[in-house]
Amino acid sequence: MASNTEKKLVRSKSGLRMVPADEKVQSPFTLSEPEWTPDNVCRVCQNSECQLKFDLFHRKHHCRRCGKCFCDKCCSVQIALPRMCFVDPVRHCEICLNVTKKENEFFDKHLKVLLNGSLLNILDDNIDTSQSEGFTCRLSQDHRKLEFVGENSKREPISIEKIESIQIMASDCDMHVLMGNHSYHLCSFGTRFVQV
Repeated sequence: MASNTEKKLVRSKSGLRMVPADEKVQSPFTLSEPEWTPDNVCRVCQNSECQLKFDLFHRKHHCRRCGKCFCDKCCSVQIALPRMCFVDPVRHCEICLNVTKKENEFFDKHLKVLLNGSLLNILDDNIDTSQSEGFTCRLSQDHRKLEFVGENSKREPISIEKIESIQIMASDCDMHVLMGNHSYHLCSFGTRFVQV
């Protein structure tokens, strides 16, 4: 996921993955492959609403995101899983499918906005909103810091480790970020970066 790094192709039991050659530069958004539920432990589909017994005609399939065992009906959809660096789309159970779809939407829309840079305003609850300042910021190439760009590039970058949660906003803002005791709204072009 992080760009501008050397990569290597790795074959795992889940499929081919394109990962950074140096694990230290791996994006903090990347997930590790889960341990698979061992075949000898899994006698029935792990979807609690299905629980089909595995036999000669009903094979086991592992969800690549959670590692649990499912029947073909409960784990047949294959979609891209960039957070695990898979080259091709991989199998997902129904629960993981929904999570991955939402994450893929975030990475396709919002992460690209942050990587390319966007005009953000910083507002503080204790300060009159008419005194807000506009800054151009972007996510660093290693996805570890929110950097100030242009005339404000000397400002200290904001570490992504301080972000406790992100919420996508359906209104004029793109996402809501909680850092420590402060809450921020990150908004794309010409909107706000609000401390609440």
